[in-house]
Amino acid sequence: MVVRTLALLSAVVATAAAYSAFTPRSAGLSTVSNGAPLTMKIYDWKRRQADESALNDVDNTEFTFDNLKSAPGARRRKNRKGRGIAAGQGATCGFGMRGQKARSGRPTRAGFEGGQQPLYRRLPKFVGRPTGPGHTKTVYNIIKTDELNGAESGSTVNFDSLLEGGATTKSKLDIHKIVVGGEEFAVDNLTVQAHAFTKGARAAIEGRGGTCQLLKPTTGEVLA
Repeated sequence: MVVRTLALLSAVVATAAAYSAFTPRSAGLSTVSNGAPLTMKIYDWKRRQADESALNDVDNTEFTFDNLKSAPGARRRKNRKGRGIAAGQGATCGFGMRGQKARSGRPTRAGFEGGQQPLYRRLPKFVGRPTGPGHTKTVYNIIKTDELNGAESGSTVNFDSLLEGGATTKSKLDIHKIVVGGEEFAVDNLTVQAHAFTKGARAAIEGRGGTCQLLKPTTGEVLA
């Protein structure tokens, strides 16, 4: 009984000694001093050993086109596809195993949305309004020759004078065109100023001894 107890005690002592041999001691632990400067790893290997202390001094550095540099990691090399599975984009190159979009060439035409109503057909159409090159149209405020019959003979009229006299109404457009009205033009020697005239209106005014003066659309100056 005594022999068995002594053997058990010797085994416990040997185990404790072996465990203490592998336990790290506080004297061997490495400590980091609080005064060490904080550094960050630069992943651009060409700039790891470069001295950029002058560029980092913003207060004393004048940035020009020859010393500007991109931030590390901002410029990545292109992703090479189809060059082996180790690259991550080998074999199928990220297009999957099979399917219409995995085939070579363009799988669908431009604007195709899988069969649903595409965007270019969902938008409203401008019927009767060509929008291509050469399809511009100048919109005028229409003044009929009937509105000129109230003017005095030998006077000069334009949109402003007609509006002031109450012969016409206000308009959102800044350019005006004289057209033939339903009544016969009956004013002699009248000078009419407008941005455009129809052939019938010009003939009616000049037939009564009047004059048609064209105005510049931007400034309103008399052209002819």
